[in-house]
Amino acid sequence: MLLRTLAAFTLITLSSALAEAALTPAEEKIVAAVDAQFGTFVGDLEKAVRVDSATENFAGVRQVSDLFGAQLSAIGFSTRFAELPASTTRAGHLVAELAGNRGKRLLLIGHLDTVLPGGAFRVEGTKAFGSGTSDLKGGSLALIYALRALHTAGALADSRIIVIMPGDEESTGRPVEVTRRELFDAAKRSDLALGFENAINHTATVARRGSSSWEIEVQGATGHASLIFSSSMGAGSIFEAARILQSFYQELHVFDGLTFNVGMIVGGTEATLNRTGGSATGKTNIIPQNTKIRGELRAVSNEQLQQARAAMTAIVAKNLPRTSATITFGDGKPAMPASPENYALLAQLDQVSRDLGFPAITAYDPRARGAADIAYVSPPLPALDGLGLRGGGEHAPSEWADLATGPEIIKRNALLIYRLTR
Repeated sequence: MLLRTLAAFTLITLSSALAEAALTPAEEKIVAAVDAQFGTFVGDLEKAVRVDSATENFAGVRQVSDLFGAQLSAIGFSTRFAELPASTTRAGHLVAELAGNRGKRLLLIGHLDTVLPGGAFRVEGTKAFGSGTSDLKGGSLALIYALRALHTAGALADSRIIVIMPGDEESTGRPVEVTRRELFDAAKRSDLALGFENAINHTATVARRGSSSWEIEVQGATGHASLIFSSSMGAGSIFEAARILQSFYQELHVFDGLTFNVGMIVGGTEATLNRTGGSATGKTNIIPQNTKIRGELRAVSNEQLQQARAAMTAIVAKNLPRTSATITFGDGKPAMPASPENYALLAQLDQVSRDLGFPAITAYDPRARGAADIAYVSPPLPALDGLGLRGGGEHAPSEWADLATGPEIIKRNALLIYRLTR
């Protein structure tokens, strides 16, 4: 047993030495800088998470921008907050740029906002809990810490890097031509894009699904509930809404990789629905006249999205007696298709990981990923996403980030950026 243990230890030590030998002296300095600086990561994460920067909280979004902007300014970036017009009902974006003259021009993408309000933060063991810990304040900080390590090692100054952190990634403002203008302009001056959405095990993202919204309004005859299903009153709006949703459930499963969620539904004599809530009036002895439903679609391609929309439209048109229904669709984030260029970036990240002595990095199944801002710029740019912190519980009160894997992720990102900018 002892001999086997010693042999295993020798093998691990040899593997580590070989991995270290794959790094240049400059890269070793970058790795050392990550180790030296990670001690402040939890404190920086707590400061960011304790700020409520839900998309609707403009002041909170701006405060997180100030926090991250100050850290980027300290390592040589010019920074500004690009405020959006009031008509978009969104706050704006952090834009930071390092105008060097060497290597590929990189566009790095994080974001400032969260789905749920922030404020609470706690650490249990190696997990940090709170809104934005993994989506995406932790990922945005992983981006910053990678750049900080490069700066400390003297490997950043001549690079050409643009950092964009939107304040409305979780709920993109309209029109997109306005709310994503900074991102589009940055893409025109970049050679490739890296996204810092949360990492999943030892994978990276070469393709992502797109997202879009849909809304249904159902009308029915109203009157005394004793006449429900009669020829004069029909089925009422809620039964028609139930028929539609059950048909969606049964018929949309044929689309591989498509997901469809019903986010909100209100129904009764009168019903109102807004972006984050609604209300209804009625009584049990009155046939419901009006029902409103809102949901989303996530598709692996634009072609699949159009096919799903056609199927949904056909379902909505088959009404129960004395009811009618209309469906409207809203465009969201596009899908990010896989490409040979994206896989080439993945191969570079995989090589970095192996050179560091870490596990291989493989492509994550796009059918299990949601939408992200990187899809606005890829294509045309080669792109790789999923470079942020690992964690779980995103978009839920249980959201958490894995602090133990933070140094590994930051080292991998720092060396990838370094090699791309040589």
